[in-house]
Amino acid sequence: MERVLPSLHVLRLGHRRERDKRITSHLGLTARAFGADNFVLSGEQDQNVLETLDSVTERFGGNFHARYEEKPMSWLKRFAQKDAGDGEPGVAIHLTMYGLPWKETIASIPRDRPIAVVVGGAKVPGEVFGICQYNIAIGNQPHSEVAALAVFLQSWLPDGAEASNFQGGMSVVPMESGKKIIPSDDFSEE
Repeated sequence: MERVLPSLHVLRLGHRRERDKRITSHLGLTARAFGADNFVLSGEQDQNVLETLDSVTERFGGNFHARYEEKPMSWLKRFAQKDAGDGEPGVAIHLTMYGLPWKETIASIPRDRPIAVVVGGAKVPGEVFGICQYNIAIGNQPHSEVAALAVFLQSWLPDGAEASNFQGGMSVVPMESGKKIIPSDDFSEE
């Protein structure tokens, strides 16, 4: 079953190649697993992160795209104020511990426009708070940006994580014990 909502992008700000390689890869993998369409990496360019995400998508299927953006603030401004890819502005959502409570805010976010979820890195530029139409907190305490993204995406796309097997890829068979993967050539829906 395909999602009928507009596209969902995750923008990772301020990636640091050595310090953030695992956390940024995990952000991208979480974005993919929970239903995002695109992962936009910014900060230090890191081909390894992009290759990891491309490799997982190639092996496990789906239509997930990862790319590097040299000018993330320009991209975000254009997305939120002018053109989200269809000539009209999109909705930018900044996940920050300083934002409004997500449970109280998520229902007011429009679902008829493309979404960009902004996840910070080392230091988020102050202008992000003004560009984004929504600054929301998954709790007002320091914790993992991966956890914040997972909670938000699970709330935004409740069936996103349920799509445990993506079209065109190998399938993991849920088991109480052991591991079983069905290659994509052998997989057919019953």
